[in-house]
Amino acid sequence: MAASSSLRLILGSSSSSRRQILSEMGYKFTLLSADIDEKEIRKEKPEELVVALAHAKADAIMEKLQNNGMMKEILDSQESTLLITADQVVVHDGVIREKPSTPEEARKFIKGYSESHAATIGSVLVTNVKSGARKEGWDKAEVYFHKIPDEVVESLIEEGNVFYVAGGLLVEHPLTSPLVEAIVGTIDSVMGLPKSLTEKLIKESLEEP
Repeated sequence: MAASSSLRLILGSSSSSRRQILSEMGYKFTLLSADIDEKEIRKEKPEELVVALAHAKADAIMEKLQNNGMMKEILDSQESTLLITADQVVVHDGVIREKPSTPEEARKFIKGYSESHAATIGSVLVTNVKSGARKEGWDKAEVYFHKIPDEVVESLIEEGNVFYVAGGLLVEHPLTSPLVEAIVGTIDSVMGLPKSLTEKLIKESLEEP
């Protein structure tokens, strides 16, 4: 879908992958990050966790919009304004993995993907900024790797990008993409913003009276 001139989008994320995916979808958008402590929110089921985190990010950004004066501008405008927030975790051997916090944890995570597949669970939440109405959903994908050599693991840790993604899971990286055996689901879902779900929720939000 091409960007509508009467639609204003805010992407509530600091993720470069989500920025890239939303741009590929043909949308222009403003960036705002939520800056929340994600570890304060705990749920047993990964689907519930990622949806709860997307809501918490939306709450934080809606508060920012009130405090920085943007909310008044949005309410006075004729444009529809939608806020997109998202979250993702990796599930491996039944355990939820968020962003690794130490090199040791990153090493354990990445080496584990040689032994058994990883599943990504990602949420998308679209908030109508004017009405407060929210549309949510989640998507799942599975990633199967060939054996990941130790030197690749160490290079990834030294480079540091693994610390900014759920489970330290990088499928689009030049070092890891040749090692991906199969993806069940879509690459955009693995990268943190499933296009079809995002498009569906934007459409539903714009159809709201």
